[in-house]
Amino acid sequence: MRIARRSTLTRWQRWRSGPTLRIPPGADDVENANRRFLLYGVLPLWFVPAVADWVMHRRSDIEHTSGVRESAVHALMMTEAGIPVVAGLTARVNPLVLSLMGGAALAHGATALWDVSLATDKREVRPVEQHIHSFLEVLPLTAAAFTTCLHRDQVREVTKGAGRTDDWKLLPKQRPLSARYLAAIGAGVGLCVVLPYAEEMIRCVRARRDRDTDHPR
Repeated sequence: MRIARRSTLTRWQRWRSGPTLRIPPGADDVENANRRFLLYGVLPLWFVPAVADWVMHRRSDIEHTSGVRESAVHALMMTEAGIPVVAGLTARVNPLVLSLMGGAALAHGATALWDVSLATDKREVRPVEQHIHSFLEVLPLTAAAFTTCLHRDQVREVTKGAGRTDDWKLLPKQRPLSARYLAAIGAGVGLCVVLPYAEEMIRCVRARRDRDTDHPR
């Protein structure tokens, strides 16, 4: 057991040692086309509706309506989407990572339903915001679907229920993505997801504190 844990830790310590995964310029085969769309289409596309949804929350005065509770649900959904994204970008895609992606996508969908039911009871949710939600709900499923297509051999391992010992370990990619790409995605997540929703939570907490001060129990 200790040897196995030590081996996994050692692999992560050297996770950038393998050759970088690159998509050949002009490659139009199905695998490279899918990978290109996933990395440069689906993932960056997540940032646009995330910021648009934050704008909708701000316009509907979330801090004085549904407040901290709904903002906390937003943080939960970002976590549900973020964990499989980090795993897919850094870890070897095996049955464990595929199961994580599928489970997170289902959990994200269920939490999104909870979020809407909570919001509509407390504040105005306009049709445009509901349309933005549809993008946020489908993107995790789209990412999981494209990843599954790119790693169909690993899907077979999941369906068979057996396989190699490494199939159910969180291991680094043998061919990691470029540091420049990972840095760009990290910056996008920070600027378009973490920063605006942290600002939203701060506004909600301040509004609740002010309300408690003005109307002490």
